[in-house]
Amino acid sequence: MIRVALVDDQQLVRAGFRMVLSAQPDIEIVAEAADGAAAVAALRETRADVVLMDVRMPRMDGVEATRLILAQPDAPKVLILTTFDLDEYAFAAIRAGASGFLLKDVPPADLLSAIRSVHVGDAVVAPSTTRRLLDLVAAYLPGEARPSRDLEVLTAREREVLLHVARGLSNLEIAGQLQLAEATVKTHLGRILAKLELRDRAQAVVYAYESGLVASRPKG
Repeated sequence: MIRVALVDDQQLVRAGFRMVLSAQPDIEIVAEAADGAAAVAALRETRADVVLMDVRMPRMDGVEATRLILAQPDAPKVLILTTFDLDEYAFAAIRAGASGFLLKDVPPADLLSAIRSVHVGDAVVAPSTTRRLLDLVAAYLPGEARPSRDLEVLTAREREVLLHVARGLSNLEIAGQLQLAEATVKTHLGRILAKLELRDRAQAVVYAYESGLVASRPKG
């Protein structure tokens, strides 16, 4: 069973997610909270595998709650719930350690797939959403970012893979672009994460932009 916690200040939103998740034989809802502070407190008492976390809530927002939850022993994975006008919050939450983000109007099948993917250790950064998101969050990145010396620990092929990951391509799409087996791409990605000490694919995307590997669009 995948133990899920729901964190959103809108009761109707929680009810909608609860209805979808409760119908699944492999998912159990173990906690609900209406703000970040309540979520942090609840997850000190109740073990969860995955947390669906809203970003803008009273008392404590989802970014700070994510930091505090992930600092706990045996921390769950956190999936951020976002809307396009709040993408900067999703970006900040990924930097804080969240395993990915979902749009609040995500189709039920995609929501379930995301929860199951995160539970087994994958990050949820949907390629189409990533491309749109990074266009918007470019405004929040330094304008004169230069390639980090940390990139020197990567091979040329690993830098290529990281660049494609940052542009929102899936492993299968990267394999096609670079004429590699999908398993080889996964191996390269694992080495990239280990060398750069990153949690997952989501943080790799953020790193690629912040390090200057991918240039953000000019402001204005």
